[in-house]
Amino acid sequence: MRFYRFILRYFSGLLPALALCATSHAQVGQIPETQSADIVAEIVEGFMLTQAESLPGAARVTVDTPRITNQPACDALEPFLPGGKRLRSRMSVGVRCLAPQSWTTYVQVNLIVDGFYYVANKTLNPGDVVSLNDVVAREGDILRLTGGVVSDPGQIIGYIVTQRVPAGNPVKSTALRDPESIQRGQAVRTVARGPGFVATGEGQALQSGGPGAQIQVRSSSGQVITGVVLDANTVLIPM
Repeated sequence: MRFYRFILRYFSGLLPALALCATSHAQVGQIPETQSADIVAEIVEGFMLTQAESLPGAARVTVDTPRITNQPACDALEPFLPGGKRLRSRMSVGVRCLAPQSWTTYVQVNLIVDGFYYVANKTLNPGDVVSLNDVVAREGDILRLTGGVVSDPGQIIGYIVTQRVPAGNPVKSTALRDPESIQRGQAVRTVARGPGFVATGEGQALQSGGPGAQIQVRSSSGQVITGVVLDANTVLIPM
């Protein structure tokens, strides 16, 4: 009888220990949770929409399914543009995990920005002043066009053509100049203002620039000075 009581007491004390060992073993062998690809895609989409807010149009983003293999679940995901690349129609976006375990992956993205741009209604030649009849609006994906296309008519109408633009081609900012800008080699008037006085002079622009831009001017005495473009003929010399 005593023997049976001993056996019962022995196994009664042993069972909790066995249960604890089994639980610990299960915890040690548990596979860590893998990062959700859907969450990564959602973060990338939001990031790209934010990046495209400065563009003159409505952005649409399509994210390829992220290639998540054994990356553990992340508490702090940070998207970024590799190497500070500019936005393109097809590009790679980086996503790094900051905690609890660092890792980095890259996701392919398609970006479309639907907006208005302007094309030449006729051939525009250098020296032409663009009028409203010279251009026509078009709508499309402005990212697929060569950089510099103009979407604001206020930056076209009244501007001076500097490069030939064939009929039907997009009008680019690089082919236009502000009518209030100064061109390199142009004769300019310099104005220096100080407390109680205004001094004017003549000079030659050594650089081109629009209103507000800083350019260098060679004065009539031969001195090179720096000033701010006020209009098509005047440079303000800070005192």
